[in-house]
Amino acid sequence: MTPLLRLALALTLTAGIAPAAAQPVEITFYCPVVVGGPVTKIIERLAADFEKANPDIKLKPVYTGSYAQTIAKALAAVKAGEPPQAAIMLSADMYTLIDADAIVPWDHFIKDEADRAWITGFFPAFMLNSRTKGTTWSIPFQRSTIVLYWNKEAFKEAGLDPSRPPATWAEQVDFARRLTKRALGGRVTQWGIQVPSTGYPYWLFQGFTTQNDVLLVNDTGTHTYFDTPASIEALQYWVDLAQRHGVMESGIIEWATTPRDFLERRTAMMWTTTGNLTNVKNNARFAFGVAMLPAGRQRGSPTGGGNFYMFRKTTPAQQAAVVKLVRWMTSAERAAQWGVETGYVAVRRDAWTTPTMTKHVGSFPAAAVARDQLQYAVAELATHDNQRVIKALDDGLEAALTGAKTAAQAMRDAQAEADRILRPYRR
Repeated sequence: MTPLLRLALALTLTAGIAPAAAQPVEITFYCPVVVGGPVTKIIERLAADFEKANPDIKLKPVYTGSYAQTIAKALAAVKAGEPPQAAIMLSADMYTLIDADAIVPWDHFIKDEADRAWITGFFPAFMLNSRTKGTTWSIPFQRSTIVLYWNKEAFKEAGLDPSRPPATWAEQVDFARRLTKRALGGRVTQWGIQVPSTGYPYWLFQGFTTQNDVLLVNDTGTHTYFDTPASIEALQYWVDLAQRHGVMESGIIEWATTPRDFLERRTAMMWTTTGNLTNVKNNARFAFGVAMLPAGRQRGSPTGGGNFYMFRKTTPAQQAAVVKLVRWMTSAERAAQWGVETGYVAVRRDAWTTPTMTKHVGSFPAAAVARDQLQYAVAELATHDNQRVIKALDDGLEAALTGAKTAAQAMRDAQAEADRILRPYRR
């Protein structure tokens, strides 16, 4: 064989065994949204943009329904040994996920000044449900507070200043009484106020308790304070809106239908998440306002919403990809855009100085109300075995709101059940 032929053969063999291109790292993350809803389209666009910017990562969003459905599916996947690499779940799910040994802390990935600048850039109120005992377990993403929405046209018709919402508990009752409309025979055609009592009743209750200057849980999730005098007083105020003052529909008010009742003028005021802001903005056919919740002894609201979690059964390469994803999704510009498109509070302080958010707030000042309320915010109720403790409280709230029990008895019973559930965690 001539030297030339040997060279040609060597080149041919080399070309034939050239290494294949590296496969992208695939990460699955659970998203608590309903398939086909408007948020799904936003997530799909973000996923496509992330993959374009990071071609070495393949992102697989899995839409898991409600927050309750999401944690149930995540814990089932952990038990089966096939968890996702990441998930957006309630920030208040932290203790449940720690106790299941399902997640890893984020502190391992904070290594330099840039990392520390990123982690300290989140609003402190949102970090209250992200940390315990000095360890960071999740990263804020789609976060909220409860705010008051009011129909300015209804205010004007009732002789109220349409530019001024109620600022105190007493004003809230007075305004709601003037806003409640009744037809001949006493049938109510417009309620003064609605505070929903399904979906997240414990969370709405925290609005009242925070305003009454009482916390419902300690900072390690082991003790609750449901039956303190201030907690009972807060529940009594909520009950009285319907049973004493007649300004709110009695019994149970649905979380899901409250925004529709507001949009269809069946209630002139409502308490709900700032996450409904975009929905109301796009669909209200009347001038409306958004305000901080009225003050009892003080102003206040719990924070709420979802954080990013990273699961323990994740390879180092996948962990690096999850960190890159979460850093990308919570950058100032994307946090601002997420807030504009969904109504959730942009979770970083620097997001509020971006051109996107500056322009949005300039044309729609209501977008900044929930951010401004953060100075009065407390952590969402979070305990060990959180779902069972919350059910105990929700059952008590339902009993009081339907008149089955007094506020005092309902809270004593809820506290007794919470004590029973949490006793093993008090060692």
